[in-house]
Amino acid sequence: MKLPHDTLIAREKITEYLLKEREEDDKSKFLGRAGYSLIFPDQFEKDLRQQILVLEADLSEKDEYGDKYKIRGELKGPNNIALKVVTIWMHENAADVWKFITLFPDKKEGE
Repeated sequence: MKLPHDTLIAREKITEYLLKEREEDDKSKFLGRAGYSLIFPDQFEKDLRQQILVLEADLSEKDEYGDKYKIRGELKGPNNIALKVVTIWMHENAADVWKFITLFPDKKEGE
C-alpha cells in the first residue's frame, strides 16, 4: 500500500535525531555519506517524501497505539550517493494521523 503524501514528518525528528550527531544510535554519519547535514534539513525531508514515501509500504506491526509500516528503498542524497534505507511509519490510532517514526541502514542486502 502507499502511504498518504501528507504524512507527518516532524522537524525535530530530522534535526534532533537523524541529522544530529549522537553518542547512542547515531544516524548522522550514515546520512552524511549521501550529503545530508543539519545545514539543509529541508533537503532531507524533501528527498524522504519524493524518494521513499512514494514506495510501497508493508505492514510490519500492530499494537494498541497503531499500525506500523516499513518502506525499504534507496535514498539518493544531494551528492548523488544512494543509501539503502529502511524507514518506519505509523498510523496512530488515537489521533488518526500518519507519521514518520525512524530510518536506519538496510542491512538486508549486506551493506
